[in-house]
Amino acid sequence: MYQTIEIAARPAAKPAAAVCFFFDDRKLRDSDTRLDRSAKGAVAAALKRSEVSGKLGESHLVDGGSSRFVLIGLGERAKLDGRAARQLGAAVVRALDRIGAATATLQISGLGTESLPAERLAQAVAEGIGLAAFDFNDFKSTTKKEAKVKSLKIACDEPDLTSALRKGLALADSTNFTRRLAATPPNIATTTYIANQAQKLARGSKGRLKCRVIKGESLVSNKLVGLINVGKASENPPCLIELTYAPRSAKQTVLLVGKTICYDTGGLSLKINNGMKGMKYDKNGGMAVLGAMHAIAHSIKPTCKVVALLPAAENSISDEAYRPDDIITYLNGVSVEVTNTDAEGRLVLADALAWGEKKYKPDAIIDLATLTGGVVVALGATCAGLFCNDDALRGRIECAAEGTGDRVWRLPLWEDYREMMKSKHADIWNSAPVRHAHPIQGAAFLSYFVDEKTPWAHIDIAGTSNLDSEQSPFVAGPTGFGVRLLASVLENWN
Repeated sequence: MYQTIEIAARPAAKPAAAVCFFFDDRKLRDSDTRLDRSAKGAVAAALKRSEVSGKLGESHLVDGGSSRFVLIGLGERAKLDGRAARQLGAAVVRALDRIGAATATLQISGLGTESLPAERLAQAVAEGIGLAAFDFNDFKSTTKKEAKVKSLKIACDEPDLTSALRKGLALADSTNFTRRLAATPPNIATTTYIANQAQKLARGSKGRLKCRVIKGESLVSNKLVGLINVGKASENPPCLIELTYAPRSAKQTVLLVGKTICYDTGGLSLKINNGMKGMKYDKNGGMAVLGAMHAIAHSIKPTCKVVALLPAAENSISDEAYRPDDIITYLNGVSVEVTNTDAEGRLVLADALAWGEKKYKPDAIIDLATLTGGVVVALGATCAGLFCNDDALRGRIECAAEGTGDRVWRLPLWEDYREMMKSKHADIWNSAPVRHAHPIQGAAFLSYFVDEKTPWAHIDIAGTSNLDSEQSPFVAGPTGFGVRLLASVLENWN
């Protein structure tokens, strides 16, 4: 696959390939007629072949003499939406990679529909191109082999759509930034490593981002007891990573919080039956927030202030480990009885929520976390669970989810569920003694660390943050779920 992809300002004089799209009616569009003439009718002839159906993502290579044409099926016109467009982008980049094309033009003018205007279509196609090009082979000895072609330059047949293509590719780059960090193994991606990556991001942001890391004695002085307790059994010290984007004209502040458990053994409540495999992905909420800050710095540049908090720890085992039956008291005065050390993510999120609420008094809070297995049972890998105490914020998120394809489904958070979390020996416990409403328990716990008047959304991405098998435009592995969702929410914040 290509190492770099670029949107060129104008088509190459003789591009290696021209990409043409066609619906299931298999008719040439007016914009394709000129190309077909240059191919001496080969494109029109190909569309008449029985094996060419126009199915979404279907690709065919046509030899037009001195030029090559890649035909990509659009499926049914009525079903063309953003998700379909990203699949088209994936089909495009994979077809171009197969033939080793270094330059290509996209014939996308006139493809927009009433529900999917041309600019949104172009952006989604570019997102699909960038997302499908992701390949994490950093630790394979064979990956040093050269790709057929290292870089690809894509140009659009309509200059007005070039900026939309560039935006889509930039958002894919931010998502892939997250995916690469998510895939990095826990012996590399320690708490210190993640903090260093955040600092590196800030240094490369041309002053748009500022980063600081709270660790050691500063955790104690800031009363970040969740991080201290969850992380104290590991040789990799816990920390709270803070990234701030603060434009001068900002009138509102949005707080982003991402669970960053670099590895989760379950602690003394040890995971069993191969349950630890894949626990490097328990940091994916934090990595999605980091990717959103990457997008803020490099492409979307919202008008609101954004503060990102990544509570980073490794849930390990030693004679220093925190225990079931321990009681810890948080910055906001809420005491927590630990019943299960494998429900550690909510303990570190509680720190970030309470601390961020007190320090910044945000106008809204959104947290992302691979929090519960229960949400995977409930919703699978199709969408994330959304818990929200504010209809306006929920509307923002659901609208962004529809546009980006990072889908969410609202689950309830009634007072009954908060009552479930009340403990016999402390204010609340971190895991109720029953499995009832398991994904909701996590959200109910977190609600105790957010002011009830603050608009707050908790998004449980445990089922969507990584895939066991390919699901276009994603290969198996981390998806970067939440990056484009958050970027869309923040870009349209006012």
